[in-house]
Amino acid sequence: MRRGVSRLGLAVWCAVAVASAADLRFVLLGDRTGEAQAGVYERVWQAFAPTKPAFVVSVGDTIQGLEDAKAEGEWRAVQGVLAPYRAIPLYLAPGNHDIWSALSERLFKQYAGHAPHYSFDREGAHFAVLDTSRSDALSESELAWLEADLRAHQRAHPDAPVKMVVTHRPTWIMDAALGNTQSPLHQLAKRYGVCCLIAGHVHQLIHAELEGVTYYALPSAGGHLRLSASYEDGWFFGWTEVAVNGQDVRFQVHALEGAVTPLSAWGRAGLVKR
Repeated sequence: MRRGVSRLGLAVWCAVAVASAADLRFVLLGDRTGEAQAGVYERVWQAFAPTKPAFVVSVGDTIQGLEDAKAEGEWRAVQGVLAPYRAIPLYLAPGNHDIWSALSERLFKQYAGHAPHYSFDREGAHFAVLDTSRSDALSESELAWLEADLRAHQRAHPDAPVKMVVTHRPTWIMDAALGNTQSPLHQLAKRYGVCCLIAGHVHQLIHAELEGVTYYALPSAGGHLRLSASYEDGWFFGWTEVAVNGQDVRFQVHALEGAVTPLSAWGRAGLVKR
């Protein structure tokens, strides 16, 4: 256990008030790369796979990338790592290490099995995955695509309130830090009942709540740790288990070293309570 974080955290949940007709349990996974640390991604999968999640959502940076000549070999190597877990569906967001050129975009589509932006539904929950691979800001075209997707989903499923938006880059990070509720993304989230905005890229756990919307940048799943590399500052390797159960969406943050905490224990600048 890391620095006295109690295993009582196993029984503590961060609840987001939403309604769902079905129960669902899945895993959110942070960046594999960005100077990947040897063996960490493999250990993360080994740790959560026995819990048999319904699926995994990765926020991207799955390969080291950035060089066209090496990209396909790196995707094949990842396939080898994931081969033991083929029974668990994996949904990828494109990271800046995954798409940087026309060739890399084609390879992402081939190996991820979908376009850079897409949406899917699982047992009452709707996920919209955006493409922020080539920009720190959410482009007008991606924002327009998201609004069209959420509008269409609302028309088809007016009583399905569990909606999450996944991006690689936390384009919302400054707005969340400053408590800005007027950003176009936040306004869309409020208009269409999005409960959670999920991202990665920074390799640090960052969490904020604005008007009932959860903003969550995931801890690393293998990409190098920066700055203090301190657990209390949100720099650690791990994964997040999400349970959608009746009225709640609950997050448990698992550190690879063993600590388990509710998302509510974390804030914009690290661990705020034990």
